Amino acid sequence: MRKKCLDAVYELAARDNNVVFIGSDLGAGTLDRFKQDFPDRFFMEGVSEASIVSMAAGLALEGRTVYVNTIATFLTRRCFEQVVLDLGLHNVNVRLIGNGGGVVYAPLGPTHLAIDDLAIMRAVPNMTIVAPCDADEMGRLMPLTLSHRGPMYIRLGKGGDPIVSADGPFEIGRAILMRRGGDVLLVSTGITAAIALDAAAALRADGISAAVLHVHTVKPLDVEGFLAHASNVDAIVAIEEHSIVGGLGAALAEVVAEAGFEPAKRFKRIGIPDVFPHGYGSQATMMAKYEITAERTIAVVRALLAVRPART
Repeated sequence: MRKKCLDAVYELAARDNNVVFIGSDLGAGTLDRFKQDFPDRFFMEGVSEASIVSMAAGLALEGRTVYVNTIATFLTRRCFEQVVLDLGLHNVNVRLIGNGGGVVYAPLGPTHLAIDDLAIMRAVPNMTIVAPCDADEMGRLMPLTLSHRGPMYIRLGKGGDPIVSADGPFEIGRAILMRRGGDVLLVSTGITAAIALDAAAALRADGISAAVLHVHTVKPLDVEGFLAHASNVDAIVAIEEHSIVGGLGAALAEVVAEAGFEPAKRFKRIGIPDVFPHGYGSQATMMAKYEITAERTIAVVRALLAVRPART
């Protein structure tokens, strides 16, 4: 996913002389071709993310479209004030590409786990937040980032994730229905689309019809699309590789609370609880530890539907 994203940045720079790339202490070899072909638009800065975001804002105010790439926690927590005041307040065309959204950097411990990046960015006015589910979807997103107005946060997965998206129309801010169903709506973002699809397939064997709605754009949230699909089911389950505080599940809960469904929809969030994750390991082991899995999703759906009211 990361390679697809950065390759696309090079391609956009080849098309548009206003595209600029800024990296923060990235590994040797990152975008060497960009550096060679467009040296005046390539900057590799040190561990100084706050300054980099301000630098990107200045370039954007001069008419550039700036792509900034580094580890997700550094782009969100470390320079939040600059993101708010320099990017959000001025509504500039800067794209923050966050490596390792979620628990990708589990081998490095809790300081590198981006379990709150969506919540942080959701609080910034004018900020668009996108989390593609695989490399193919990343390829459909990136050309749209060139003309998109305002700052954007692009959440990257580990890379090598299974391809689960289907070729078709892609629009920033418009959720994609991956599977139809009439009993429960599974809502995912990023790589949890694969978890939702696996759970839906298993539930079908139990006679439970599960729809899967992939919300690649967490902000602006496709409220209309979500409510249209939510109105047809008895229960809703949000699945995310993120804290249950402030992420996709929280955003959907806000919508459900104000929708006034009669009867009320049964709703559950699957994600990381309100804790600092402890321990080291891999992305897979960390997700299993906090039960962000198809198995947990299946169990949650069965429990919700076991107590659903009779339909009239």
